[in-house]
Amino acid sequence: MEKRKAQVPLVCHGHSRPIVDLSYSPITPDGFFLVSASKDGKPMLRNGETGDWIGTFDGHKGAVWAACLDTPALRCATASADFSARVWDALTGDELCSFEHKHIVRTCAFSESTTHLLTGGAEKVLRIFDLGRPDAPPTLLESSPETPIRAAVWHHSDQTILSSSNDIGGVRVWDVRTKSVVRTLETKSSCTSVEVSRDGRYITTADGNNVKFWDANHFGLVKSYTMPRPVESASLFPSRRKFIAGGDDMWVRLFDFDTGHEIECNKGHHGPVHCVRFSPGGESYASGSEDGTIRIWKTVNGNEEVEVGGYAEGAAGNQIKVRVDEVARKVQGFHIAQEDGSQF
Repeated sequence: MEKRKAQVPLVCHGHSRPIVDLSYSPITPDGFFLVSASKDGKPMLRNGETGDWIGTFDGHKGAVWAACLDTPALRCATASADFSARVWDALTGDELCSFEHKHIVRTCAFSESTTHLLTGGAEKVLRIFDLGRPDAPPTLLESSPETPIRAAVWHHSDQTILSSSNDIGGVRVWDVRTKSVVRTLETKSSCTSVEVSRDGRYITTADGNNVKFWDANHFGLVKSYTMPRPVESASLFPSRRKFIAGGDDMWVRLFDFDTGHEIECNKGHHGPVHCVRFSPGGESYASGSEDGTIRIWKTVNGNEEVEVGGYAEGAAGNQIKVRVDEVARKVQGFHIAQEDGSQF
């Protein structure tokens, strides 16, 4: 398989400090969206296809370590160094609720049902908040040894949670009903990235120089590849044929899933790559870097089809478009900020 020529990505400016997390929404009637978390404390919402800036969620008093959108892309959640996790209205930019913590919050995730919010961080405990009762005490998930939480995601229709730590290797598998760890996916180094594929079949992890793929139902190791340099983030193509990885060498690499062969090496960032994610249709992927930019790279040819959610759609010619009036609805009433973060 020959390497493709270097491509020119869409470059998204606006953040003034490193970007540490990216998350795409699923495909919605209005298209799909991308939210970014940055150490500048100003998470931003963008059109997921074009990278066009829509608005900034303004209110955190410290670095924002994680950001995510719920299934219909109507709400955004953020996790911050100001000891809080917040939920925002993604249509207006208004803060809906704030959940106070006792230490830095590093990760957050909406449940598949969108009724609960999962958080974790330096407090060394996972919290589950009921969004229907935001004033109610959260459900706590604790285990021994207690370690700071780096990443946490839902799985198995909200019956399972996967979490990783800054201090020890492995991914803990939690049973939400019993609030206990039932299994650990063993890794040599701490996992900096944990992703569940959109079809729920695979778990992708990044630890040290390794990218691993696990069976999400039986938790057996499916594939393991050693990368040329330490990897901070990895993401699996929706139909499993490819995966991407980024790390400290400032490059974003595309690999063949079955062989581990490098298909493409994308250069352009001017600092370590902290996060990479495929779009929900797989026609593009985004990378966020220490240099404060997001870059969106094209994945497939116009005649290649991507299997998404039970149907196939042409990745270039027939992908869902965000119409002007739909974007207008998304922006209407939003707390608009300029790309440097100032309000106008």
